[in-house]
Amino acid sequence: MKTVCLSAVLAVLAFSGLPNSTVQTQDSSQSKTTTTGKEATVPNQNNNRIDYIEFPATDIAATKNFYTAVFGWKFTDYGPDYVSFEDGRMSGGFAKVQSISGNGVFVVLYASDLEKTEAIVVKNGGKITKPPFEFPGGRRFHFTDPNGNELAVWSEK
Repeated sequence: MKTVCLSAVLAVLAFSGLPNSTVQTQDSSQSKTTTTGKEATVPNQNNNRIDYIEFPATDIAATKNFYTAVFGWKFTDYGPDYVSFEDGRMSGGFAKVQSISGNGVFVVLYASDLEKTEAIVVKNGGKITKPPFEFPGGRRFHFTDPNGNELAVWSEK
């Protein structure tokens, strides 16, 4: 997998409000009902942002021991082939693989509307490599950006 370039990610999932942008974007706000019964628009702080990073791991137990001892990360097991971590600021996971090639890092972005984001990715030149699928905690799809970097987008819906 090629190194992920944040500017390429931003080009694919351009944020609302960029001046003179011809790229279709998503509204990064959501409606909420206030205590007065009126709807107000508040920003969704996580929409269209890097939310989760996955690493390959050939030995889950050794990986957990290493990152716990060195950095104090906390882990949650999801079966023998996957473990998630929290480092106090960012979350991620380790997926069991037979061998590791390349840099192995897999960036996962969050979107409040998975289908809308998928359509915007495709409209702006991204290629879907894995259509939306369910996993514990939500749904996600994988895509490559115009440079060939593979990323994913997830939503709890």
